[in-house]
Amino acid sequence: MLTIKCSRCKQKIFRYVKIGKGKVWHCWKDRIIEDFSIHDGKKVLCECGNLIGIDEDKWIKLKQHSFTTSGTKM
Repeated sequence: MLTIKCSRCKQKIFRYVKIGKGKVWHCWKDRIIEDFSIHDGKKVLCECGNLIGIDEDKWIKLKQHSFTTSGTKM
Protein backbone atom coordinates (compact mmCIF):
# COMPACT_ATOMS: atom_id res chain seq x y z
CA MET A 1 0.00 0.00 0.00
CA LEU A 2 1.44 3.35 -1.04
CA THR A 3 0.61 6.76 0.31
CA ILE A 4 0.98 9.41 -2.38
CA LYS A 5 1.60 12.91 -0.99
CA CYS A 6 1.92 16.37 -2.51
CA SER A 7 5.58 17.36 -2.92
CA ARG A 8 4.74 21.00 -2.16
CA CYS A 9 2.70 20.77 1.07
CA LYS A 10 3.15 17.06 2.06
CA GLN A 11 -0.63 16.49 2.33
CA LYS A 12 -2.04 13.05 1.44
CA ILE A 13 -3.44 12.71 -2.07
CA PHE A 14 -4.14 8.96 -2.46
CA ARG A 15 -3.84 5.64 -0.64
CA TYR A 16 -3.02 3.30 -3.54
CA VAL A 17 -2.37 -0.41 -4.03
CA LYS A 18 0.80 -0.60 -6.17
CA ILE A 19 1.49 -3.94 -7.84
CA GLY A 20 5.00 -4.62 -9.11
CA LYS A 21 8.28 -2.80 -8.91
CA GLY A 22 9.22 0.47 -10.51
CA LYS A 23 8.05 4.05 -10.59
CA VAL A 24 4.48 5.20 -10.26
CA TRP A 25 3.61 6.61 -13.69
CA HIS A 26 -0.16 6.48 -13.29
CA CYS A 27 -2.76 5.29 -10.78
CA TRP A 28 -5.47 2.87 -11.87
CA LYS A 29 -8.74 4.20 -10.44
CA ASP A 30 -9.91 0.78 -9.22
CA ARG A 31 -6.76 0.47 -7.05
CA ILE A 32 -7.21 3.82 -5.27
CA ILE A 33 -8.39 3.04 -1.73
CA GLU A 34 -8.78 6.62 -0.45
CA ASP A 35 -8.89 9.79 -2.55
CA PHE A 36 -8.12 13.13 -0.86
CA SER A 37 -7.58 15.04 -4.12
CA ILE A 38 -9.66 17.75 -5.78
CA HIS A 39 -10.97 17.03 -9.29
CA ASP A 40 -11.38 20.09 -11.54
CA GLY A 41 -12.55 18.77 -14.89
CA LYS A 42 -9.74 16.43 -15.98
CA LYS A 43 -7.19 18.00 -13.62
CA VAL A 44 -6.36 16.27 -10.33
CA LEU A 45 -5.16 18.81 -7.76
CA CYS A 46 -3.97 18.92 -4.18
CA GLU A 47 -5.79 21.25 -1.78
CA CYS A 48 -2.82 23.65 -2.06
CA GLY A 49 -3.43 23.94 -5.83
CA ASN A 50 -0.51 21.78 -6.97
CA LEU A 51 -1.33 19.85 -10.18
CA ILE A 52 -0.87 16.15 -9.41
CA GLY A 53 -2.11 14.57 -12.64
CA ILE A 54 -4.63 14.31 -15.45
CA ASP A 55 -7.72 12.05 -15.33
CA GLU A 56 -7.71 9.72 -18.36
CA ASP A 57 -10.83 7.54 -17.83
CA LYS A 58 -9.39 4.27 -16.38
CA TRP A 59 -6.35 5.83 -14.72
CA ILE A 60 -4.87 9.11 -13.54
CA LYS A 61 -1.64 10.00 -15.36
CA LEU A 62 0.61 11.49 -12.68
CA LYS A 63 2.85 14.51 -13.21
CA GLN A 64 6.33 13.41 -12.13
CA HIS A 65 8.00 15.43 -9.32
CA SER A 66 4.64 16.83 -8.15
CA PHE A 67 4.21 14.02 -5.59
CA THR A 68 6.16 11.77 -3.23
CA THR A 69 5.44 8.19 -2.20
CA SER A 70 5.87 6.21 0.98
CA GLY A 71 4.93 2.66 1.90
CA THR A 72 5.52 -0.70 0.28
CA LYS A 73 5.10 -1.94 -3.26
CA MET A 74 3.60 -5.41 -3.77
